[in-house]
Amino acid sequence: MSNTGTPPIFGPGSQPADTDSAEFDYMEMPEGMSTYRMPAVPEPEETEGTDDALALLAEMTKTLEAYRLGQPSRLFDLTGLDNANRGFVDQAFGEGEVSAVAGDRLQVQESVLIGIWRVHETDASGVLQRDLAEIAAFPQALLDKAHEGAAARPRPNLEPLPEGVANAPALLTELEDAVSTFTPETPPHVINLSLLPLTEEDVVYLDDRVGKGPVTILSRGYGNCRITSTGTRNVWWVQYFNSREAMILNTLEVTAIPEVACAAQEDIDDSADRLHEILEVYK
Repeated sequence: MSNTGTPPIFGPGSQPADTDSAEFDYMEMPEGMSTYRMPAVPEPEETEGTDDALALLAEMTKTLEAYRLGQPSRLFDLTGLDNANRGFVDQAFGEGEVSAVAGDRLQVQESVLIGIWRVHETDASGVLQRDLAEIAAFPQALLDKAHEGAAARPRPNLEPLPEGVANAPALLTELEDAVSTFTPETPPHVINLSLLPLTEEDVVYLDDRVGKGPVTILSRGYGNCRITSTGTRNVWWVQYFNSREAMILNTLEVTAIPEVACAAQEDIDDSADRLHEILEVYK
């Protein structure tokens, strides 16, 4: 042990390089994290004609205060609001970290008030039909779309394995077992593909067996996380990317909805406080 009183030094650059000059090349991790910012709402003297929006937001504050995860989601219809009132709601909500689409007729944007979701339903030509605000851990309409037409288990392979497929069949067996025993109370079952020796053909094989689903979710809280529903009920692809869009984690999750996309109870409680704070300005 050293008697100089100087602590030992560790970490990159603290030791001489190998004689062959080889050095570790660490993958770049996400660098930025989104934090809450107070929405840029109008000054009180600029809110003439927005009584409907203020009344709706006051009602939503009370609902947020009473809402608990596990309860049915609460829907508020904004379709009938005029441009001034809808514009005020837009400013109060802002845009949060999570957005999602299901096909070309359902778009969802989380607000900066976590647990409040803006849900837009359009017709085939893209014209807005319904404009909803939903209080929930995750919008029910997206979950319904993810399950719509999904199979109860991965599609079986009735043909000889394609050339290059090695470890995917064992993973598929694990996946089938997790799907068959899944209940809403079951903890998520995660298969970390990034840590496994998979060939490109393995990944294609897995993708073909679970099928493709209609829902795509993007969470931008810390780097980017892309979540995609599959053609198998309660099975999701979850992929994390760093700031250079390089994939750093690739998983299959058996769960009702991956937690990274969901609001937690403390988020909803905080949103109730923040919405109350916003409305205090107009009293």
